Amino acid sequence: MAESEILLESGTNELEVLEFNIGDSNFGINVAKILEIIGVCELKPVPYAHPCVEGVFNRRGQIYTVVDLAAYLNLERDGSRERDIFLITEFNQANVAFRVDSVRTIHHLSWTQIEEPDKLIRNNQEGMVTGIAKIGDEKGTMILILDFEKILFDISPETGISPEVMKHIEQGKENNLPILIAEDSTLLRKLLVDSLYKAGYHNVVATTNGEEAWKLIETAKTGYRDVRDKFACVITDIEMPQMDGLTLTKKIKDDELLGRIPVIIFSSIINEANSKKCTEVGADAQLAKPQIGSLVACIHEVVENTR
Repeated sequence: MAESEILLESGTNELEVLEFNIGDSNFGINVAKILEIIGVCELKPVPYAHPCVEGVFNRRGQIYTVVDLAAYLNLERDGSRERDIFLITEFNQANVAFRVDSVRTIHHLSWTQIEEPDKLIRNNQEGMVTGIAKIGDEKGTMILILDFEKILFDISPETGISPEVMKHIEQGKENNLPILIAEDSTLLRKLLVDSLYKAGYHNVVATTNGEEAWKLIETAKTGYRDVRDKFACVITDIEMPQMDGLTLTKKIKDDELLGRIPVIIFSSIINEANSKKCTEVGADAQLAKPQIGSLVACIHEVVENTR
């Protein structure tokens, strides 16, 4: 597969999932994260790197760091490494190639087909799995959608919203501005809430997907003279089970009353194509993770501009 040109319409709650294998396990990654899929290439080792980092390689003038996904997940490999595949990705403003055993196919799905993992899986894997896709009938394939942001964060904390990054957030004056967050990653959801709290936003509600957030937002239609008294700002990821952030944003902006609520899309996959989609669904602002400092300033700006 060359560089992906799959572009889905904005706000349709659809996604493309690439199914790949490590040993006997089936995993998935959003195609929006993938630049290219290639075979084995020559790697240069990096001294004192993380144990799961195999090295780096140069492709078309761009340096990519290689992560052995089997080693990270503590799984047995399947067959010879000479037949391995590299998933070249771009997200969180980082260029990373993940080594996997094989690639199977691309599935065109709705986010409603992606179920959230139960608490047992989340606790044991520390939020490693963000969703489970069931392909086919009752005996179909189960695909685990991995939290690649967390994988990257564990290997290189500076690529994410880390406690170290939070130290640079200025202590803000306490305010009661109601903010709603939709973020499926357990790690990022907690870090977002903690970061906003430090910045002075002490009235924050966090949800795990767009569907859960939408049900709360709809309640603003009753009992409030201004819907922004219920939620003065919504911050949403794009990739989430049940309902993605683009669909959530479109539903808010298409509603005559709720459309007054400013929406900030905060995602690891803000690129040229997805940036256009964010604009099409009416987002008031869009930021690429992990720009948490910029997010705090952005909240103030969009709230002031919509008052």
